[in-house]
Amino acid sequence: MRSLILGGARSGKSALAERLAAQSGREVVYIATAERRDGEMAARIAHHRARRPAHWGCVEEPLALADALRAHAGVGRCLLVDCLTLWLSNLLGADDATVFEREREALLTTLPQLPGEIVLVSNEVGLGIVPMGELSRRFVDETGRLHQALATQCERVIFTAAGLPLALKGTLP
Repeated sequence: MRSLILGGARSGKSALAERLAAQSGREVVYIATAERRDGEMAARIAHHRARRPAHWGCVEEPLALADALRAHAGVGRCLLVDCLTLWLSNLLGADDATVFEREREALLTTLPQLPGEIVLVSNEVGLGIVPMGELSRRFVDETGRLHQALATQCERVIFTAAGLPLALKGTLP
């Protein structure tokens, strides 16, 4: 089962993903894409860590997501990736301009081949106004393109708002 959970900031998407992972009955490995670049992000990371069960595995991978998925996927595992928009930010900010296309393609090629359950979390950022800056517009555009591509590969797509899940594809658990 592949699940894509979308929503805005503080919409409840991560909490929903964690519930799905816990309910899977599988060994859970949390793949975190955030980097501690400042105190605010460090606090967010600490909040997520405190909320997760201590027996879950955790892998921090800000760029090579497909490699991390391949390394940790298994029939008896549920991989929870939180979050794709931070991963995209990391890729778009990389010094090597080719890393974005290479890693995006690797994710889209790898995802259908993985055993076990995969839960992907991402921010839906395309619901507001068109950003003024070029990089911000590219981020919104690339996020939207990624979500569309992943939605075709996932059996379940859920949008969350105010902590409430809405099934866009598949059924709610």
